[in-house]
Amino acid sequence: MTANAFHNIAQIETSLWEAADQLRANSNLTATEYSMPVLGVIFLRHATNRYQTALQAIEADQAAGTMPKRPLVKADFIKRRALMLPEAARYDTLMSLPSGASLGGALVASMNAIEADFPPLQGSLPKDYDRFDNKLLEHLLRCFDSQALRSATGDVFGRIYEYFLMKFAMAGAQDNGEFFTPPSLVQTLVNVIEPTHGVVADLACGSGGMFVQSSHFIEQSGLDTMKRVTFYGQEKTPTTIRLAKMNLAVHGLEGDIQEANTFYTDANRLQDGRPLWGNVDFMMANPPFNVDKVDAEAIKTDQRLPFGLPGVNKDKQVSNGNYLWISYFHSYLAPTGRAGFVMSSQASSAGHGEKEVRRKLVETGDVDVMIAIRSNFFYTRTVPCELWHFDRSKPPERKDQVLMLDARNVYRKVTRKIYDFSPEQQANLAAIVWLYRGQQERFVELVGQHITNSVNSAQACFLDESDDQKCEPLDDFCDAYTRLRALINPFVEAQNKNSPHAALLAEFFDSDMDSLGPVEAFRLLTSKAETHWTYKGMTGAVNCHEHRLKPLAAESHALIATLDLAFKVLSRTIDLCEKDLAAKDSALWDSRDISKARKAADAARHGVVEHLKLVRYFQRQAAWLIDRFPNAVMQDVPGLCKVVTRADIEAADWSLTPGRFVGVAPAEVDDDFDFEQTLRDIHVELADLNRESVELAAKIQTNFEGLGV
Repeated sequence: MTANAFHNIAQIETSLWEAADQLRANSNLTATEYSMPVLGVIFLRHATNRYQTALQAIEADQAAGTMPKRPLVKADFIKRRALMLPEAARYDTLMSLPSGASLGGALVASMNAIEADFPPLQGSLPKDYDRFDNKLLEHLLRCFDSQALRSATGDVFGRIYEYFLMKFAMAGAQDNGEFFTPPSLVQTLVNVIEPTHGVVADLACGSGGMFVQSSHFIEQSGLDTMKRVTFYGQEKTPTTIRLAKMNLAVHGLEGDIQEANTFYTDANRLQDGRPLWGNVDFMMANPPFNVDKVDAEAIKTDQRLPFGLPGVNKDKQVSNGNYLWISYFHSYLAPTGRAGFVMSSQASSAGHGEKEVRRKLVETGDVDVMIAIRSNFFYTRTVPCELWHFDRSKPPERKDQVLMLDARNVYRKVTRKIYDFSPEQQANLAAIVWLYRGQQERFVELVGQHITNSVNSAQACFLDESDDQKCEPLDDFCDAYTRLRALINPFVEAQNKNSPHAALLAEFFDSDMDSLGPVEAFRLLTSKAETHWTYKGMTGAVNCHEHRLKPLAAESHALIATLDLAFKVLSRTIDLCEKDLAAKDSALWDSRDISKARKAADAARHGVVEHLKLVRYFQRQAAWLIDRFPNAVMQDVPGLCKVVTRADIEAADWSLTPGRFVGVAPAEVDDDFDFEQTLRDIHVELADLNRESVELAAKIQTNFEGLGV
């Protein structure tokens, strides 16, 4: 998917959420009450799209003679990963109901019909639409009936569903959002354990994000998820199980998700009847942290706890369940299995009985990678965490080693209170794991991909062919700039040279196209990069980066400032002429044409600047790897990573806390300070503060009204 496509989806997601959340606010419902019905509408819209796509494919096959012309059956749609929706359950049927018809009743009937035809969703879809006002439901349905959404693919709806899950989690729906693990953390787990085959399990599966991200990983390799893996999950909350089943269905996936409390029950069985325990190829989870009061008597002989209980208090309770989870995740693995899970940062250095369990785990040689994550990655709690990874099939040379990776200084600011990893940061962290595993070729390939993306972004400034449309962003801006300047010029030239505004008007004359010399400098560097950027091996990548990519990125950065200044000068001139020089009253001034040209120039500037920013962004991603691992060989990087031995861990009192081993990074002088990123971070904080102030003012006003003031 192109960058423009992702940008378009992000715009759709934002607009849909704003519309749906506005309806929620008008209905006086909580996020918890509103979340399931909204997710149900998203599911219905997507199910209809899948049905229509499958129907078109079937009709095409019948027309081509590759499928007999006969009455259609459910299997015809299921093989195309769609449901054979009855007419009453199709979105377009709901939208064409006569005025005054009960939309609530129609939606409930739709959900019942789908469950009747698709057993995996039995009891999972929302059916409480009757309590909603008919007008509100009509608005909600219209939110998801735009032309863009009527033709949207499964990938788009999967993203929208996950986006709404995230936003509801941030709003505190469903057990304070604990049903949802931030995608960047899930993706990091996936990147380390690489679930590509066999049994994939999650013993605290929440809304199924681990399964969905696993499917993305598999399908990015061009493989069919449901032919490669089988998903098994346990979850104790019925409402959350419904979210998970809908999430899987929206992504065209299926899984066996059982309602159970994992502390006391092993509910899953494989398709051949064997227990899940001991047969999992890939275990993934984000279990609830620091659960207390687990009944020790009920679990003391559990075969899933081979390292024993982590400590029992006087009330015969396990006072902290973290090491119960950790033990489960290890014991469920097959002899070649891998596990990746989120855990409280307290667990890696906990003492007493927990330390004893940790020692036994380390002595198995199966602890593989430990990653420290800074605070504010979760949507409803600020605590830091760590990502644990087990590998029961580590080669002999690494059996005694653990990669300690402290990623607390790697993050992207999403809001004032929430951080995540960008896709490139996720890839760079995975690249360190590749070096630890001796996979240098993957590391070099990623460095090359960053270089390629940077050069491609530069070339896209001159010819952008994304989304089946061709444009020339930089030339488009220069043309729009020239047109706007030509419209302003006659009036400006007619002004008296002794005008009190002469100095400002002179700025306009000094800012002609000659001042855009960096355009040609950038064009020249890009043309050289286009023909000479290729490299061979890491040495070539380093040389290419130092001698070609860095100058190209620096020039792109300078060009942004040049284009911004050029447009600002014209904008200031327009404002001066209209506000202080009565330009609108002059025959030399066409306000309408100037306004249209100004908007066109600004839009063109935004388009080219987005490409220019990516040139430098991808260059910095390549530099991050090259500066730390210039020879594509694993090495200790202070403050970031270190490969430690069992003896090192024993000497540290069996601690598995990465920060205890990697040390502190030396102070750096940033000669290439990222001013734009700093401004973006400030803008994010300001936007959040403004939004919070509006919400607080509304709440205060409501409270006053409630008091009769």
